[in-house]
Amino acid sequence: MNVEQLIADYGSWFYVVTFLWTFLEGETFVIIAGVAAQKGLLDWWTLFFCAWFGSFCGDQTYFWIGRLYGPKILARFPRWRSGVEGALAQVQRNSTWFILSFRFIYGVRNFASFSLGMARVAPLRFAALNFVAAFVWALSFAGSGYLFGEAFEAVAGEWVHGIGLVLLTCLVLFAILMILRARRGRRRAAVAPVSSSVSKPPA
Repeated sequence: MNVEQLIADYGSWFYVVTFLWTFLEGETFVIIAGVAAQKGLLDWWTLFFCAWFGSFCGDQTYFWIGRLYGPKILARFPRWRSGVEGALAQVQRNSTWFILSFRFIYGVRNFASFSLGMARVAPLRFAALNFVAAFVWALSFAGSGYLFGEAFEAVAGEWVHGIGLVLLTCLVLFAILMILRARRGRRRAAVAPVSSSVSKPPA
C-alpha cells in the first residue's frame, strides 16, 4: 500500500496522529502532512489546528510537570540535568524570547517547557506566549510542507508520480536542516561557558 492510498483510507486518523505527534515533537510529520494537504489528501486547516493545539497542549503539560515535580524528576533522572540547566540559562537571559522561539532551537524543546515550569514563570504568561508560539510553529511547518509540495510539483511537472518522491525530498531536506542546526547548537554550547566566565563579575 503506497502513502497516498494509506492517507486516503485512514485520513481522519492522520489528524489524531498529528495532534498526538505534535504533543511530543512532530516537525517532520507536520511537513509530510502539509505535502499531503497540498495533494488534496488532507484538509490543510484541520491539519493546522491539530498541529497548533497539539503543540500547545504538549508544552503546557511539560510546564506543569516541571513546576510541580521538577526537582524530584531531576533527582530520579540526573542525566537530564545538563539539558535543563542549559534551558534555564536561556530563560535567565530573556524568558519572553525563549518561550516564543524554543520550538525552533534544536535539542532544546525537550527540556524547555519543563525548565520554564521549574523557573516559576507565571502560568498565565507562559500560556499566552506558548499559545502564540505554537501558532507560529504550526503555521511554519504545515505551511512549508504545503508550499514546498506545490513548488516542487511546479518545477518537476510530470516527472513527479504520486506523493512518494515529494515526501522523500522533504525528508532529505529536513534531515540536512537538522544536521546544520545540531552543529550550530554544539558550537553555541561550546562558546557559552567561555562567554559566561568572561562576563561574570568578580566576587
